[in-house]
Amino acid sequence: MGDHRGVANTRGNQTVRDLVLSMAVIGVVVAVIYIFIPHSEGDPVKSVSYTVELGQARRDAPFAVAAPVGLDKQWRATSVMYDASDTKAVAWHLGFVDPENEYAAVEQSNANAVAFIKEKTYSAVRSGSRTVDGFTWARYKGDKYDALVREEGGVTTMVTGTASFDQLAKLAAALQERGGQ
Repeated sequence: MGDHRGVANTRGNQTVRDLVLSMAVIGVVVAVIYIFIPHSEGDPVKSVSYTVELGQARRDAPFAVAAPVGLDKQWRATSVMYDASDTKAVAWHLGFVDPENEYAAVEQSNANAVAFIKEKTYSAVRSGSRTVDGFTWARYKGDKYDALVREEGGVTTMVTGTASFDQLAKLAAALQERGGQ
């Protein structure tokens, strides 16, 4: 009777060696694919155009709709919304990423000012005022968003977000109002 342990042991070693070689070949193929296939490392923030919505809002809103003019190209519009589904509480929103990659938005409505400010600033608290281009804006400080707010003729206009008060003031200074009925 011969010793079969040597044959089985050799066969087991060949199987393990083949498995290791196969894994190495697969690893090389994956590495080549990873190196030579382009990766998307672009900016995850997508800019949007707001021309159509702004035109509609300025034609239809019962107040003069505010939008910035002359902002540096580093300010990128990222969201826009005009909601006139409730004619008693029309709302305009225009969101941006500022040059410091912080969020800033123009919010405007003829809704109840106290509720509107609370909602859009996530319950920020009034903390003084700031003059921007000759207009006095109420300053709000919050845990999530800060804001500069102007109330005039039943319309609340605010710039709010995670951006610094200086950046919010730049956005407020760039606002121009047109339209309204």
